[in-house]
Amino acid sequence: MNICRYKNRFPGLCFLVLTLFVAGCATSPTGQRQLKLFPDSQMAKMGVTAFEDIKKNTPRSNDPAINNYVSCVANAVYKTVDSSIQWELVVFDDPAVNAFALPGGKIGVYTGLLNVASNQHQLAAVIGHEIAHVLADHGNARVSTAYATQTGLQLAQILSGAPSAQKTQLLGLLGLGAQYGVLMPYGRSQESESDILGLQMMARAGFNPEESVTLWKNMAKAAGKQPPEFLSTHPSSESRIKLLSENMPAAKELYKKAQAKGLNPECENPLAKS
Repeated sequence: MNICRYKNRFPGLCFLVLTLFVAGCATSPTGQRQLKLFPDSQMAKMGVTAFEDIKKNTPRSNDPAINNYVSCVANAVYKTVDSSIQWELVVFDDPAVNAFALPGGKIGVYTGLLNVASNQHQLAAVIGHEIAHVLADHGNARVSTAYATQTGLQLAQILSGAPSAQKTQLLGLLGLGAQYGVLMPYGRSQESESDILGLQMMARAGFNPEESVTLWKNMAKAAGKQPPEFLSTHPSSESRIKLLSENMPAAKELYKKAQAKGLNPECENPLAKS
């Protein structure tokens, strides 16, 4: 719908919408146009608030082996990212097959994921994919689209306030939809972009990119029993595997270069079946 066809009746509204969309137009890492109305600092604050909320409601893993393993993989991926973000990782003791990343560099990995992402390469694919959502400002784009006429301050108040429909929606837009029972999948273009960027990140870190395809096959197999929560916001499909396969030759070249530099992570999954 073209809202400005009502410009004679609502001139102020038309001007506001046009101003917001022109001022907030941004380009993602792969050249996609997207709305970005909020500064990175405001999105980071939202991410921190949301992260604190989930930490209050979900127990952490106290298993040193599990924490060391996930940190080993994540740290290797971080090194491929040219960013000033100080990443914070928490491993949650929860059987959910899930992971997320929030603006401000907050990452959560659930122990249940380690049974499906069965080795370091597959876990790197998940972590790379989630980090890509943050680096590509997908959270900002989703929040901007949903709250185009709200201010960052108002949204911060919503996040820090009592439970409400608005708070649940905002948490979902930031990337915590499954945890709060609201399914808010990323758009297909955002998922594809994160798949490609995540594939590149894992390969640059020295993880085998071919394992990304195996990961999604594992996800599809797990979905036959009880669909992983990860799939509620990151739907697996043949088209996703096809996209990864199409980008695999370039990823393999990055992988070879990483190995030539001596990048060969050795992170052992303590839950892997021997």
